[in-house]
Amino acid sequence: MESSPFKEDVLKGKVALLTGGGSGIGFEVATQFGKHGASIAIMGRRRQALDAAVSSLASLDIPAIGFEGDVRKLEDARRVVESTFQHYGQIDILVNAAAGNFLASAEDLSPNGFRTVMDIDSVGTFTMCHEALKYLKKGGPGRKSSSGGLILNISATLHYTASWYQIHVSAAKAAVDATTRNLALEWGTDYDIRVNGIAPGPIGDTPGMSKLAPEEITSKAKDYMPLYKLGEKWDIAMAAVYLASDAGKYVNGSTLPVDGGLWLSRPRHLPKDAVKELSRVVEKKSRSAPVGLPKSKL
Repeated sequence: MESSPFKEDVLKGKVALLTGGGSGIGFEVATQFGKHGASIAIMGRRRQALDAAVSSLASLDIPAIGFEGDVRKLEDARRVVESTFQHYGQIDILVNAAAGNFLASAEDLSPNGFRTVMDIDSVGTFTMCHEALKYLKKGGPGRKSSSGGLILNISATLHYTASWYQIHVSAAKAAVDATTRNLALEWGTDYDIRVNGIAPGPIGDTPGMSKLAPEEITSKAKDYMPLYKLGEKWDIAMAAVYLASDAGKYVNGSTLPVDGGLWLSRPRHLPKDAVKELSRVVEKKSRSAPVGLPKSKL
């Protein structure tokens, strides 16, 4: 694993609450936040994963606590936010990393399946933001600095164009991005809270990749997508540290794609050499063509 380019104390004194922090990208963000001085609270639905994550963080001398809860349930969101504040006396950063995903064609996806992903990703994100507002806003309970806190929403790039068999996730993440921008406008203005997002590309060794690109599926996508390469959880965590630190203090309302430029990829219809040859032929033909003079209408 690469070493961090940031100083070890850039998040010293901060308290971060992360949903989906027990595994995958969420856990890596929690780990790097802790390594850079923050105290950590993680929320998840599986007690076993929570306990393992907290134990792993503790082994690195990172103050950490885990709370079982489902972001789809208002009472759980409220309880976890309140418990985090009661434990640490403050909340400075909220990271919404909880997400649902699976491959399904639109015709085979039930409305209930569509709703489930929307509820976890978009409604769950808003619910957590709503419940954490009073602790994140400027002058809120436990706030030591004169500024507000940070909300960081983990999004995706799927909805920038369109994605096969991901209509549910594309719709949910588009809603997350809209939520990020609108809260940045309202809460940035009224409460000095910065609200930003990160849109990861395909990240290796994550639950998302194992669901969306299982070993059972063979694909030639890499052959025609020259920018395709797997990122690391570390890449996303470093982007999160940047946005959470003073280095990102003037960034608000932005969703940062961290995907190696993959979302820009399109199939290469012609090889480079063929393009050069074709260009020469077309240019030659264009120059040798007779120039037609406009005819007078008189």
